[in-house]
Amino acid sequence: MRIIRYKKKEAKHQLALVNKESFVFDLPYPDFMSFVNEAEKQGKTVLALAKEFTANEPVEKYENMILTTPLDAPEVWASGVTYEKSRDARNYEATEGKLDATTFYDKVYDAERPEIFFKSTAARTVGPGQEVYLRSDSNWQIPEPELGLVINKDGKILGYTAGNDMSCRDIEGENPLYLPQAKVWKNSCSIGPAILLADAVEDPYELTITCRIFRNNEKVFDGMASVNQLKRKLDELVSYLVLDNEIFDGTVLLTGTCVVPPNEFTLNDGDTIEIEISGVGILINPVKQQAKKETVLY
Repeated sequence: MRIIRYKKKEAKHQLALVNKESFVFDLPYPDFMSFVNEAEKQGKTVLALAKEFTANEPVEKYENMILTTPLDAPEVWASGVTYEKSRDARNYEATEGKLDATTFYDKVYDAERPEIFFKSTAARTVGPGQEVYLRSDSNWQIPEPELGLVINKDGKILGYTAGNDMSCRDIEGENPLYLPQAKVWKNSCSIGPAILLADAVEDPYELTITCRIFRNNEKVFDGMASVNQLKRKLDELVSYLVLDNEIFDGTVLLTGTCVVPPNEFTLNDGDTIEIEISGVGILINPVKQQAKKETVLY
């Protein structure tokens, strides 16, 4: 069972659920957290409350919907170097291809404490069909397809979504202190197309993540991985995010990537990124190059 939001004439964001047959049923709640809170108020699981609405008349088929972000995540956080593939890619950046060198990325991969960093706000986060931007001062940029955890203020995992943690490999590789600039800029994060309810998932580690990149209508990259390749546990990542930290209902935590394009690859203006997570759906975003601006000193 998936939760979506779509554009409706009388509502900018109509909350709805999608059943296994891909029929869409409207929900009488303004947002995802209101729906979750109502289930808790009634002493029901979110899945149980969702199933009640499938007795209603469906409004449409899922594939005909114009989707938005499934929720306005007040904050999006991200985890880094949680997969071996990610560690190797970071090492390549930091050492200019000298893969026999040991770096701080090896240390964090093996450390007790994971890497967790701030990624985005609701205003910077886009949804299905919206453009993700390329940073104007980077020449080596890639998408990072990741499983996103939708959590409440206490760190409870409510559902799963797909996320794109757009990254500048050259900026991060130049200096680890540049990480915020390598990760955070306008339209540098996308989530969606749906929230797969946690109650409906028997084992999230069996979910698969696929990334496809198209250029001039031709596929130039196609990679797939499984969440079970994740070195850390999902609850472990959440526990470090909430430790001595105040988070908010509907926060999204991206859990790292295991699908990395070849080192010689960089995104171009006009590319299209598809990120598919089994059970969640396909998050599609076109790529737009931001115009290069001169640095202004005040």
